[in-house]
Amino acid sequence: MIIAALLGNPNSGKTTVFNRLTGSSQRVGNWPGVTIERKTGRLRDAEDISIVDLPGTYSLSPYSPEEVITRDYLIEERPDVVINIVDASNPERNLYLTTQILETGIPVVVLLNMTDIAESRGIGIDEEKLSAALGCAVIPACATKDEGLDGLADAVRAAVGGTPRPMRFSAAAETAIAAIADDVVGDRGPSTRWYAVKLLERDPVVSAAYADDRSRFEPLIAAFEAAGGDSGDSLVAEERYGAIGALMAEVLTVTADDRGTVSDRIDRVLTNKWLGLPIFAGIMFVTYYIAMTSIGAQMTDWVNDVFFGEWVLPGARSGMIALDVDPLLIGLVVDGMLTGVGAVLGFLPQVLVLFVLLTILEDCGYMARICFIMDRVFRRFNLSGKSFIPLLVGTGCGVPGIMSSRTIENESDRKLTAMTVTFMPCAAKLPIIALIAGALFGGSAFIALFCYFLGIAAVLVSGIILKKWRTFAGTASIFIMELPPYHMPKPIDVAKTTFDRGWAFVRKAGTFIMLACVAIWALSSFDIRLAPVDDIDASMLAVIGQAVTGVFVPLGWGGDWEFTVATITGLLAKENIVGTFGVLFGLDSEAGLWTAVGSSLGVLGGLSFLAFNMVCAPCFAAIGAIRRELGTWKATGFAVAYQCLLAYAIALMVYRFGELLLYGTFGVWTVMAAAAAVLMAYLLIAADPFRWVGRGVGREAAA
Repeated sequence: MIIAALLGNPNSGKTTVFNRLTGSSQRVGNWPGVTIERKTGRLRDAEDISIVDLPGTYSLSPYSPEEVITRDYLIEERPDVVINIVDASNPERNLYLTTQILETGIPVVVLLNMTDIAESRGIGIDEEKLSAALGCAVIPACATKDEGLDGLADAVRAAVGGTPRPMRFSAAAETAIAAIADDVVGDRGPSTRWYAVKLLERDPVVSAAYADDRSRFEPLIAAFEAAGGDSGDSLVAEERYGAIGALMAEVLTVTADDRGTVSDRIDRVLTNKWLGLPIFAGIMFVTYYIAMTSIGAQMTDWVNDVFFGEWVLPGARSGMIALDVDPLLIGLVVDGMLTGVGAVLGFLPQVLVLFVLLTILEDCGYMARICFIMDRVFRRFNLSGKSFIPLLVGTGCGVPGIMSSRTIENESDRKLTAMTVTFMPCAAKLPIIALIAGALFGGSAFIALFCYFLGIAAVLVSGIILKKWRTFAGTASIFIMELPPYHMPKPIDVAKTTFDRGWAFVRKAGTFIMLACVAIWALSSFDIRLAPVDDIDASMLAVIGQAVTGVFVPLGWGGDWEFTVATITGLLAKENIVGTFGVLFGLDSEAGLWTAVGSSLGVLGGLSFLAFNMVCAPCFAAIGAIRRELGTWKATGFAVAYQCLLAYAIALMVYRFGELLLYGTFGVWTVMAAAAAVLMAYLLIAADPFRWVGRGVGREAAA
């Protein structure tokens, strides 16, 4: 079996290539000892070739855990061949990684991807000259159109056992590399040059491995740096780009439009310093308007009013009565299972419409620009634009959003992002947003937009506050990201992604949510003596809710224990909040549930309830993911406590300040809300607000 590693820069089309090469023969697991996804598969029509999809990286000088995995796999596992994906529309940037792969001594096949985009930009590459210069096969391809991949299997087989040709640098650099290789590295086989170059770059991992020989290689590196007038890693980077530039002069032809590409012209508007953020807000408003107010809302109305309200629930009830089924079993099936699950699935149309729109924004290339735009904002709050990438992923589900924080190389940024990703409204929160918006605000899309930007604001505020805590102190990592060209999303890809996300939502509703709804029904149907109750206020659930509901009275919705119970069940899964309402209030018609929720909460109570459940601790699955990223239950407990306290403070201020502004109501809880606002302002402004607990970072570090 030939093991071929698939490697390339992020946004070089690597995932598309892997999917096209392996088809349905993919296997997904985790790298040994690390909770980072590992994909493997057999090459189509070539059972003797196994493909390992390595995490994308810009170089073999790694920072993030995923980049470390890539380098360790190449150097320690040494696959038979590396299939290096190179973006043909940006060859100089992509070949920087190629130069390093060649130095490992592993045979290479270069797959020149995105040739269609290169042609549209007037970029031409002489593949034969490039192949001769690199000493390996170069295959032009367009993975999105499944073009150019047929000859890959033969190229991989031919490459096995070959010797790649590393790119040569200036005489001074080659002299230093040769001296280090001979005097320090010794015989490392085909990878000898790679170790020598890494020592010259002062790579910390390789330098540590040769710590005992420091007295021999340090003078060689110092002499090289003195001659070049810069650090070793900077000088080697210049050598790489110099060699790549000379190569491009021979193989590259460019006949570009003086006005720039279509993507460049679009970006002059969409990523404009002043227009970028307002345009982003406008696009998100239109997205939520279509999903929550117009098309999505109309479909949800039909599902709730007709499908569940007129067909499923009455039909199931009358059918079971006709079969003389025990009333208790009817209550379990209809009032527990079907009503609870129906309350959640009733919002499926809005969820699906939103998934379609967000997938289109992702696939067309716009969301990558948002990360670039938000970097300017995030950097003012001690965060990197890289932190916004997990937030985008988290709008689908918090768990993968938390896991994607691993791409951030700065440890403090990574942990902070993992803690705050769940502030974003994920798919599980969309039914809550739609319910409150429909019950109190006429289905306004502004409510969904409010929740979206509330999540971003909570992340930014947390960025300032938590960066002053020693655990999270540090400078935000540098944000470097390739902006893919704009392109029309393929309908089949949009449909597949939407189906996968939608099916995950349905599967969760039909399993975990159903079990939770059955438990809610049982607790609301029996008292503590397990006797059936006619009045729900005498049930076990009411007793539980009334015992803790006082905690939420200051927020404007603790007077009704049903909302307290729904919030608690939301810790199992956020969809449970709506499912609990369905069981407790009924779902014979949409208006019934809407009216019950709206009349009990009121406008300010609804906003407070929504704000609390958007920001507070996420579901148990997301808490487990946070535990894996933070490393200890102590740190996880801190994260959950912080989330809950921040949610309580925001909800308290929303309700009490709203009362003061709208009705002139002033009381002790208004004072408490003002105190919370003052405390938050102090934490934001003070240089070292945590010094009194012995955990401050010091004024200089905070500054």
